[in-house]
Amino acid sequence: MNTLEPISDAPSDTWRSLRFLFTDIDDTLTTDGMLRADAYGMLEKLHDAGIVVIPVTGRPAGWCDMITRFWPVGAIVGENGAFYFHYEQCTRRMTRQFAQSATQRASNRSRLKDVQAEVLRMVPGAAIASDQAYREADLAIDFCEDVARLCDDDINRIVGIFEASGATAKVSSIHVNGWFGSHDKLTMTRQLMHQEFDCEIATPKGQQACAFIGDSPNDAPMFGFFKNSIGVSNIADLAGRCEALPKWITEGASGAGFCELAQHILAARETST
Repeated sequence: MNTLEPISDAPSDTWRSLRFLFTDIDDTLTTDGMLRADAYGMLEKLHDAGIVVIPVTGRPAGWCDMITRFWPVGAIVGENGAFYFHYEQCTRRMTRQFAQSATQRASNRSRLKDVQAEVLRMVPGAAIASDQAYREADLAIDFCEDVARLCDDDINRIVGIFEASGATAKVSSIHVNGWFGSHDKLTMTRQLMHQEFDCEIATPKGQQACAFIGDSPNDAPMFGFFKNSIGVSNIADLAGRCEALPKWITEGASGAGFCELAQHILAARETST
């Protein structure tokens, strides 16, 4: 963790050209499972300042439909990159773009039923995530959200069961998510930005315009890709599982860390006007 630089050391120029802020939700925007007023208020302030905030989350399609309609966000990437939803308030038009066809998703959900049975048989204490009913493309195994926290060996066992079946498995701060397919948070974010915002995030201009903040191993593709990547301080709890780490780290944890980043962004924009 000593390789991460405090966000307070980031030059203010880092944030002056920012147009898009991608953020994880659980334990990045939320604190102890709740979206608190200060974090939601910062979403509104960023929106009002012209920053397009886009959650990039492991949460399910049912939640994502609500979030993109009712939160001050520009779009959302859900189920670790299985889809994006983009809602235009002025036209009341929802675009839903999936990585896989409806037929593929149905077939894969059937295959995941076998994985689910194996996990529940082999890992006592694990449970199907309470939001599973609202998912389109993945299986979420709860290891600490609504169950007593499982040990690292049990979490690794869940990952191993997914991978033995040929599925991709990613660990978040609360779930192990598994799916059949090559998509992840980054691949769908790139598709979203190209199709809906005419922004090529791999270019120098695109990199300058974007930042990502997160907290867990399923955020690693985003940490590794974005030049302006930030971890809230609780990333320390799962840093050993991350294939890539962010450049900057906040002093605050969870929602407080998100607010800390937002304050830096807003202060930089005020000095540039």
